[in-house]
Order: sequence, then C-alpha cells, then structure tokens
Amino acid sequence: MDLNNIMNDLVKKHPGEDEYLQAVREVLESIESVVNQNPQLETAGIIERIVEPDRVLTFKIPWVDDSGEVHVNLGYRVQFNNAIGPYKGGLRFHPSVNLSILKFLGFEQIFKNALTTLPMGGGKGGSDFNPKGKSDTEIMRFCQAFMLELVKIIGPETDVPAGDIGVGGKEIGYLYGMYKKLQREHTGVLTGKGTGWGGSLIRPEATGFGTVYFAQEMLKTKGETFEGKTVAVSGFGNVAWGATIKVNELGGKVVTLSGPDGFVHDPDGISGEKIEYMLELRASNQDIVAPYADEFESATFYPNKRPWQVEVDVALPCATQNELDGNDAKTLVDNGCICVAEGANMPSTPEGIEVLQKSGVLFGPGKAVNAGGVATSGLEMTQNSMKLAWTREEVDAKLHHIMVSIHDACVKHGMKDDGSVDYVKGANVAGFLKVANAMLDQGII
Repeated sequence: MDLNNIMNDLVKKHPGEDEYLQAVREVLESIESVVNQNPQLETAGIIERIVEPDRVLTFKIPWVDDSGEVHVNLGYRVQFNNAIGPYKGGLRFHPSVNLSILKFLGFEQIFKNALTTLPMGGGKGGSDFNPKGKSDTEIMRFCQAFMLELVKIIGPETDVPAGDIGVGGKEIGYLYGMYKKLQREHTGVLTGKGTGWGGSLIRPEATGFGTVYFAQEMLKTKGETFEGKTVAVSGFGNVAWGATIKVNELGGKVVTLSGPDGFVHDPDGISGEKIEYMLELRASNQDIVAPYADEFESATFYPNKRPWQVEVDVALPCATQNELDGNDAKTLVDNGCICVAEGANMPSTPEGIEVLQKSGVLFGPGKAVNAGGVATSGLEMTQNSMKLAWTREEVDAKLHHIMVSIHDACVKHGMKDDGSVDYVKGANVAGFLKVANAMLDQGII
C-alpha cells in the first residue's frame, strides 16, 4: 500500500475536507503493515473502496419558524460501509455540520461499530440547523421536514440513525413520529427512542459509561483502578454526564467540566447535587458552564480555557474534535497524568496523540473508547427486533462486557515488543480486519 499516493489522490478528490482526510490518514498509517502483509487486500482494492462512502445524500430542508418566516438548512446522510450490517450512526444538528465532518464521523463509525462485535455498518448524518434557542414547535417542524427526505433511504435493516450533538430524546421523538406516519409501521429504525416506545435504558449515559469502562481496563494493565483518582472531564453533554456518574461509582473524583465559554475546576469533586445542577443548566439551553462557579463556592471558572491544565491522574476528553493539542498533552504529562481516554470523536490532535504515546501515557482512541454509545444503540435494535425490554442492570452488564471485549481486541492487535499497548493501532487493525474480511467474502460490489 502506497499511503502517500492514496492520500494525494484523496486530497485531489476531496479538497478542503480536512477532518475527513485527517481521520483517513490516521487509520491508514495504523493498518499499513497489516495491508502490506495481506496482498489479497490490495488485489481486491479494499483500501480504495473502504475510504469512500457508498453514497452521500444531500438535501435542502425548508421549514417555517413561529413568526412565519421560511428558513432553509442543508441536510446530509453519509452511508459509508455496510459490509457487516445496516448503516448505523448518529444525526448531528449543529451550525458546524458540513460534509467533511460527517464523512470523518462516518468513516470512524465503520471501525467503531465493527469493534462492538454487533452487526452494524458505518454511517453518519445531520444538518447545519441549530436547535439552540428554537421553540419546541420549531424543532418539531424542522425534524418533520428533515425526515421527509431521510425516510427515502433508511429502514431497520438498511440504515438505523441515532442521536448525536443537538439530537436528543426530543428530536428523536419528532423524527420517529414523522417516520411512523410516512411508513405506517412501528419498526426499530431510530435508536435513542423514549423508553416508553422502544428505547433502551441507560442509552443517554451509555457513551460516558463505556468510556469509563474502557479506561478502567486500561488502568488495570498497570495495576491501577479509579479508586482515589482525580479525573478531568471536558464537555457537559450526555457523554460527560455519563462519565462523571460512572467515575464516581468507581471511587474516582471528577474535578472539571467544560463548555464553549471555558471550564470549571471543582477540587471538591463533581457529584450528587452538582451533577443535578449541571443537568438543569443544560436543560435550560444555556450552553455555558460559568454559572456552576457562581452556584458552588468550591469551584473556579476559567474563561476561554480547556481543562487540561489541571493536575489530574486521568483525562477524559468528552466534548468535540481536536480539543486536546500537543501543548495540552505536554501539560498533562508534566502534571503526572497516567491515562487519557477519548470519550468524544477524535478530540486529540495528531500532535497531542504523539506526545502522549511517546511519554508512555495510556492513550485510548475514540473509536474504541466511546463505542459504548453505539453498542447500546445496537442493544436497543436487538430489543426492538425481539419485542422486549431489558432492565437497566441487564443493559449495563452487556455494555460492560462489550467494552471489555473491545479492550481485549485492542490489546491483541496493539501489543508491542516491550509489552506496552498501542491502542490506536490495536483499535484500527481490529476494526479494519473485521470489515475487510467481510468485504473480501462478499466480492467486488
């Protein structure tokens, strides 16, 4: 495999799609030796086929606000690869959404879904619509208009979207209501549904829970646990919420949360009523964390900064892509951090990853670490197919087992001669081989 030629061709075909190109390069660098050892992969054009999506649907979404004004947003669905199962991946509603970001997320989703061991392919979608500041009726109208186009290419055995940034239980409800009306049937075509009509327990917390379960397994390789550890968490959405809860359950202490305005540092720990306050703040559509420091005397707010300057044992970036760079990584290393696990999608820059790995810090990449969300979505699909509902304890136990299995696969394919584990390589190789072998079995299609 000639990595440079492949990347040069992609740059020519997809100029300006920086996030997508970054994700592809990171994966190809990890699997290069495996591909070179298996000439049948090159003969079948696996790399050239896997880096391009099967199809991309782009569409306009006209909708009317409460004052009667017409707005037009762009909608997307990227169906990347379905070699091992129906396309599966979230819908993101945020002004930053563009094709490059969705292709990066969809490409990552292929391997993340493969790692779960569940039969799910990779996809992603969304819109540049911003639900912040919109009324419920405006969000409903937009979701209904969005589904009028999306309905054409999704289905329980074809493509099963879920929620993501800007798409929570409310939006999934509006989307599913319109799908059900158009198709005249109840099917498990969306995940993240309400628990009263097909949703799975712990789905909102699942990505955060899975992040901590994976980090727990990483710590075990060094004879460590979360007990007594201080933890920096970024973000304060569902992932950060779930991670904070689970860290507390395992005896650790979360001391930071962040938003676009900066971060709060609470050395006393964030638990109990403090978590409840953050949930109330989030529910009020205030996309800021500064009020936390006004509410609790133990906390300090640092405007326009990221939490990686705080001295902690474990860092869990759970906000967004490229939020932890090389300088942040150096600060974490200098402060004695021993483990970084990515709860978000590609939150660390290549420079940040290089610093962490060279310094011997345990580093878990997002496609493995944050697979708990889509794994629980897969469990929701299973429950829908079987027409039953598992208890919270049953879902949590299955999620824990899946995350341990993902960790084991990363160790198997990422073990180095010195006994350390390259989790980036392990995750990429394990996910890639499962999908590549399925593609080989199914021929050139």
